[in-house]
Amino acid sequence: MPDRSSSSAPSRPAAPALRRRTVLTLAAAGASAGLGLPALAQARAVRIGVTLDHSSVEKANGTGLFLGSSACFAAINKAGGIHGARVELQLADDQFKPDVAKANALAFAADPAVLAILHPLGTRQASEVSDAVPGLPVVGPNTGTVALRRKNTPNTFWVRANYDQEIDRLVAQAVTLGQTRIGLVHSNDPLGQSLLAGFNAALAKAKLEPAIIATTPNTISMEVEPAAKRIAEARPHVVIVGLAGTAPAFVKALRAAGGKSSAYGLSITAGSLSAMGDLAHGLGFSIVVPSPFATRHEIVRRYQADMLAAGQQTFSLPSLEGYVNARVLAEGLRRAGPGASRAQLMAALESIEGYELGGMKISFGRGNREGSQFVDVAVIGAGGRLLT
Repeated sequence: MPDRSSSSAPSRPAAPALRRRTVLTLAAAGASAGLGLPALAQARAVRIGVTLDHSSVEKANGTGLFLGSSACFAAINKAGGIHGARVELQLADDQFKPDVAKANALAFAADPAVLAILHPLGTRQASEVSDAVPGLPVVGPNTGTVALRRKNTPNTFWVRANYDQEIDRLVAQAVTLGQTRIGLVHSNDPLGQSLLAGFNAALAKAKLEPAIIATTPNTISMEVEPAAKRIAEARPHVVIVGLAGTAPAFVKALRAAGGKSSAYGLSITAGSLSAMGDLAHGLGFSIVVPSPFATRHEIVRRYQADMLAAGQQTFSLPSLEGYVNARVLAEGLRRAGPGASRAQLMAALESIEGYELGGMKISFGRGNREGSQFVDVAVIGAGGRLLT
């Protein structure tokens, strides 16, 4: 993706060890013109900070999120902007490092033209970002960790469903298919502990005991073979893969160890598993947005049109999630009015209730920061196509 820097962007302190890029989302079709925006915008700019992994283990998810949100705002700018102002996304690569994500967030907060931060990626990264900038709205963190949502962070608006809801849906799916010996592999860190708690709760609800629980050292560790061998030996009907960017390495190690269990991943595995080729065929996972190919949903039709207009020919779950996050933020900006402050934007986001995107419904409200309850199950079919 080429760098396109804005000459009008004010200078601000640079975070250590990062590449900062300002992307003006200009070229697009007007598929989002239904926002009722002026036809002649572009005199003013609203800046949105984006910190995520653009070069490390979670690059597939990070790139997808950014492509989707860029396409959304490109279409909005083409249609006239929001209250006469174009929207600029400023991307900072945090390399999936929590300390760099925090530094990026602080740098964004120091720029008064930045009104919000959009979809930080990762559990620890999202936590650092939300805590570092309490006065700056954070929209659509790409993590479903329940413990983060129980913290007192009123600046954070979660768009996706949480991991407990995803695991509960996967366990219910397995039980429906008669697969009652269910195992889990998770990272031995805050993300993994959250997944383990959700897994135990889902099994208790189904009146089942874990068939096997195995761990990897942490979220980014490629030391997956010991866990794969343990699960291959236990032979569960299903193993829920509570890993993100390291999930492909685990699945390969599981098959190499002779493991034939069905593998069900969480939504955070989707960006990486879909790139595994033939090995991905038959893998199932939970999804927190509709399939990007399910054109029966209005949100998917708009997403596809705006992606194509932005020159993106490939559709994916991460880019659709990024697009949805951007649509929610755009609705907040619209409700906040022209020249809104960060506090006014936060209040406007809180006012979103029953917002219909055309296949997903978003509801926040006073005291509620979890916007979507949407969870489905998809399977990777022939040619990598998602089947729901």
